[in-house]
Amino acid sequence: MDTATCPQCHQPVNSQAVTCPHCRTQLKAYGHPGIPLHRASKEEYLCDSCTYHADDTCNFPQRPHAKVCTLYENIEESKLYSEKQRYANSFGATLRNWIKRNQALMLLLALLLICLLIALSTT
Repeated sequence: MDTATCPQCHQPVNSQAVTCPHCRTQLKAYGHPGIPLHRASKEEYLCDSCTYHADDTCNFPQRPHAKVCTLYENIEESKLYSEKQRYANSFGATLRNWIKRNQALMLLLALLLICLLIALSTT
């Protein structure tokens, strides 16, 4: 059983639980148990650090004072993800991934090249 901690009472709960069995705090979106609820700390609002609020694409009714949200995406995590994606899409990373996936082909080509060099040197 995967366990998580309730954000309200800090008791261990099943990670698939929709509500906390101890304090009845809602842990997942109502009607959508697969969607987690993001919660703000005591004095802050989620909108202050949300990507959707920053780019003005959020249409959540509690904006900009949301304490609980299902669509929250942290700006800092989003920036780190973008940087990782940029690196993953670079030519060097693409070439390294291709070589890893095609090691057998590279070995076969190397052996073929060695055979060709031997054949040319003996003539």
